[in-house]
Amino acid sequence: MIKPPRNCLTAFTGIPIPRYSNFIKCYSQGSPASSATNNMSIALKQQLYMIDDNSPGSVFFLPHGTRLFNKLVQFMKTQQKKHGFDEVITPLIYKKKLWETSGHWDNYKEDMYRVEGNNLSHGNTKDEETFGLKPMNCPGHCLIYKRFDRSINELPIRYSDWSSLHRNEASGALTGLTRVRRFHQDDGHIFCTQEQISAEIMKTLHLIRLVYEVFGLSDYTLMLSTRPDNYVGSLEEWNSAESQLKSVLDQAAPSSWSIREGDGAFYGPKIDILSRDNYSKEHQIGTIQLDFQLPHRFELKYRPHEGDSKSPIMIHRAVFGSIERFMALLIDHYQGKWPFWLNPRQAVIIPINSSHLEKANEIRDLLSGRSNDYEKLDDLVDHQFDIDIDSRAETVGYRTRDALNKSYSYIILIGDKEIENNVISLRSRDSRKVSTKTVEEVRDLFQDLVRSYQ
Repeated sequence: MIKPPRNCLTAFTGIPIPRYSNFIKCYSQGSPASSATNNMSIALKQQLYMIDDNSPGSVFFLPHGTRLFNKLVQFMKTQQKKHGFDEVITPLIYKKKLWETSGHWDNYKEDMYRVEGNNLSHGNTKDEETFGLKPMNCPGHCLIYKRFDRSINELPIRYSDWSSLHRNEASGALTGLTRVRRFHQDDGHIFCTQEQISAEIMKTLHLIRLVYEVFGLSDYTLMLSTRPDNYVGSLEEWNSAESQLKSVLDQAAPSSWSIREGDGAFYGPKIDILSRDNYSKEHQIGTIQLDFQLPHRFELKYRPHEGDSKSPIMIHRAVFGSIERFMALLIDHYQGKWPFWLNPRQAVIIPINSSHLEKANEIRDLLSGRSNDYEKLDDLVDHQFDIDIDSRAETVGYRTRDALNKSYSYIILIGDKEIENNVISLRSRDSRKVSTKTVEEVRDLFQDLVRSYQ
């Protein structure tokens, strides 16, 4: 389970795009400027997401916001695969007895959504059964581990899961993308031996550093959260777990971590990664949590080389944490000026007039790696680029200004001269200089930018 710190934040109500006046009223009434108000302003301009009162605390990702979301997911899936994680898909809803087994029903049920099974409608005479929408993936991963006979030679076993999660946050705490009720995580769980703990945590800390460097995130801190009052398990296990995390932190980040007493999860201590936005507001993103309890509760075992079966250790870990919250930090960090590889609006083609639209469509297909030939399937390619066409009956100047306002990385102009010479005119978001290039040269440029995370 990966649980963010609880702190009361500014409330807001649902805001349908594009009513900017309503957004200002709902979002900043009685409060100073914040990253939440600034993020929503950027999201409104770029049409990334919206929130509606019909589902408070749940984000509607719009087409371009979905592009951004999927780029983050695909980026992390690539890194997880490289680090030995196998992706799984698990149910969203479980019976109450599972949450009782895991201990979440006793320690976390106030933050869960309960669902009542309607048995009577199917002719059953039994009372309705209680289920819970999952607020975390760890019990489901324990069920997968337990289904098969495990040997020490298989460990460590690493599972990743991108299922949506639901937590019943207080309505007054809901804030933009940073505090929501439905969210997604780059959630991972590692089942390993006692001897493998340090190496697995070191690898995770290394991955966290590499990933944050890609996004230019350097202002983050490591916090060791220790045993809370409602802890489960023995004091000896807790002391051992905390000691191991301290040892790893001393090796990986000497003198750059601190302790937050009593803020660990009920089942184990954790390392939280905290990052500040441009308004000095602190947010939890990544986390590493050591868990001796769930393997015992689910009676998980593995066969050692000799002797009786043993219980594995479970490590909960996330690099992004909540993808929604991480996206909010990136909106704040980049101020809407996304690097090309991440930009949901990588390029826009502006045909000078309607006679150039056919050529614009042809160039979009060549550059994007997609095809409008609906009679056949597209090939699987390494890079597909998000390229739009603005064919509105507006002036070229108006459409260019609008493209810059929406922060397209590149603007491509197609007119008579370009068609005659079989080239395109290209300008970047950050320069007024217009260059002439072939389609192949532009595609090579785009591929180089993606490969180098620029």
